[in-house]
Amino acid sequence: MTYCVAMLLDSGLVFLSDSRTNAGVDQISTFRKTHVFQKPGDRVLVLQSAGNLAITQTAINMLRDVIEADSSQHLLACPNLFEAARCVGETLRELHRRDAAAFKDFGLEFNATLTLGGQIRGEAPRLFTIYSAGNFIEATADTSYFQIGESKYGKPIVDRVLRRTSSLNEAVKCALVSMDSTIRSNLSVGLPLDLVIVKRDQYRIERHVSIDADDAYFQSIRMRWSEALREAFSRLPEPAWLSIVDRSKAAE
Repeated sequence: MTYCVAMLLDSGLVFLSDSRTNAGVDQISTFRKTHVFQKPGDRVLVLQSAGNLAITQTAINMLRDVIEADSSQHLLACPNLFEAARCVGETLRELHRRDAAAFKDFGLEFNATLTLGGQIRGEAPRLFTIYSAGNFIEATADTSYFQIGESKYGKPIVDRVLRRTSSLNEAVKCALVSMDSTIRSNLSVGLPLDLVIVKRDQYRIERHVSIDADDAYFQSIRMRWSEALREAFSRLPEPAWLSIVDRSKAAE
């Protein structure tokens, strides 16, 4: 399983993904799910992948092969992010045309989802989710983040905290707490993590950090968030009906 979250802010973008892949309880491996394509000064693009690892790895390699072949149709030549999303979508369609029948013969589903975000000179930062069929949606002012993979455990904190006006630092903290919640609730999501920060109008990666079990900041975030939750919970008022029930039991 996978958990990736990508956040689009007024000040840039934040991407966070885990790296655990499992095909059963005794087949757990580590594979990076965040991939960077950049031409410093002109563009920076970040791809996150979830789904069948063989499909997503092949799609990423196909995208890199086209760049190396110096074709006019590749991620480092697209005029804008919309066309880049179309390029990724067409790559998935090509892979589907080639391999989907064979997958079906073996009882396997053609399953791959990608997020693509970044900035190309001449336009604002943008963020897309691209599905197995090659179709895609774009983040808006009302929906400023996307999740792929095991999203349900990390969603509540992002919904409550993240705003389009949040700073990059706030978004990083929010993403890490979201990831911690997912790791605690789902053993198929795990360390190390890939954190990528893209600052608006810089057209390059601002920071790319690998976070493992020994990372002091992540461990501090995990501990302090758990303590804060327990403290907040203890301060919540008791439900009114509970005192009534307690009094009725005492009278008996």
